[in-house]
Amino acid sequence: MPTPLVLAIDIGTSSTRTALFDVEGHRQPGTTAQQGYDLLTSADGRAELEPGVLLGAVTNCITESLNKRRTDPLLRGKAVAGIGVSCFWHSFLGVNARGEAGTRIYTWADSRCRDDAARLRKERCEAEVHARTGCMLRASFWPAKMAWLWRTDERHFKNVKQWMSPAEWLQLQLAGDANCAIGMAAGTGLFDQTKLDWDPRMLKLCRLSPEKMRPLSDAPSPVRGKLAAQFPELKEAMWFPGIGDGAAGNLGSGATKPGLAAINVGTSAAIRVMREGAQAGAPLGLFCYRVDAKRYLVGGAVSNAGNLRAWCLRELAITDGPKLEASLATRPGPDHGLLVLPFWTAERAPEWNEDAAGAIHGLRQSTTALDLLQAITEATYHRIARIHELLVAGEKAAPRLIVSGGVQKSAVSLARIANVLGQNVHACDEPEASTRGAAIYAIEKLGFPVPEQRLAIPVKPQLKLMRQYAQERERQRALEKLLAGFQ
Repeated sequence: MPTPLVLAIDIGTSSTRTALFDVEGHRQPGTTAQQGYDLLTSADGRAELEPGVLLGAVTNCITESLNKRRTDPLLRGKAVAGIGVSCFWHSFLGVNARGEAGTRIYTWADSRCRDDAARLRKERCEAEVHARTGCMLRASFWPAKMAWLWRTDERHFKNVKQWMSPAEWLQLQLAGDANCAIGMAAGTGLFDQTKLDWDPRMLKLCRLSPEKMRPLSDAPSPVRGKLAAQFPELKEAMWFPGIGDGAAGNLGSGATKPGLAAINVGTSAAIRVMREGAQAGAPLGLFCYRVDAKRYLVGGAVSNAGNLRAWCLRELAITDGPKLEASLATRPGPDHGLLVLPFWTAERAPEWNEDAAGAIHGLRQSTTALDLLQAITEATYHRIARIHELLVAGEKAAPRLIVSGGVQKSAVSLARIANVLGQNVHACDEPEASTRGAAIYAIEKLGFPVPEQRLAIPVKPQLKLMRQYAQERERQRALEKLLAGFQ
């Protein structure tokens, strides 16, 4: 009997991808589909998605991937045994009694609740909340957003039947039922990472109850409803509830054991290590999120990464492609004379200063668009390096770093990351680690063994450039401290 397939759904802030994988975690050629959409933003910090637009994109991608299976003689004889989902963490929407969207999707990047987060920190001990939930009392997470919604639209808040992540809502719409996975609840700020249940004090703070959420379980549901009618081959498939994209990123890059860390540079960026144990915790300022009942992540995320590159390409009229890569290759060190605080969007780790604004210091008549792109990119890498410093503090040896998120295809980017962090980096062999991670999660839960992934040849830092970037990082710290008084 042919070995089965799994369908991976990777829901990102700016696009959705789907692909079919075999049970050894190999992407099947030609089955990848992708569709983008726009984040709705405004000067006050809004960062929302239209639920219907997201549903349409996910449906289109699933259709494209499964149609490829139907037409490929090597694939159509293989059953689809499971569906795994990766979805951007910390985000939610409200639905009515029929499961229809009653709000837009409030994403992790929406910072309109900054004042509410500040008020919560005055009323609650952030260190105590972080010790239980693994999340800071900041704008990225549910408590601050719930407080903001209650303050600004109490009537609408009360009319919401249930609150859920986009992953749960999409599964509800397409498969007819959905649980809230531990690996999704862990990123809300309402979940006790050690007790593996909703935190009663945080639910009360948010005027919520377990009934206002989807059932908390990693158990899958069979595919029913719209998707089963369109694709009868999915009637035997089990849809596993979506996990956070960070958890999927570690699974997909192979950074699942001690001594390995995953760096992902996408719209945002993060560095994470995976650990096992019943007790889960992280130093204040870093996050602690569950993957499942046995495993958890410790690390930190920055809000400004690929979104800043996109901003540079758009606003500075830079053409992406081989010529740009070649130009950046001639500029291995920080010779542009610029210092950048990359806070276009409210920043997260390591300081979580959500009121800090972006800044570029050192502009001259001679400054070029390429100078700006390079300096802004390096500024993001410096933030990752500062999280890395916290992550490895007290460790006997720094973990080996596996890089994913598209930058692993750029030799220039890998070299710059290695020089900024002062450590070897290994490119992930899968361009979209979170897509593979969604598949790996389903493969694990279906009971198939997952082969260990091999590390690529390391990209090594250069001592001279390491020292230059270390000096630049200290200058960035000094500039951030100086400008703190101007917020």
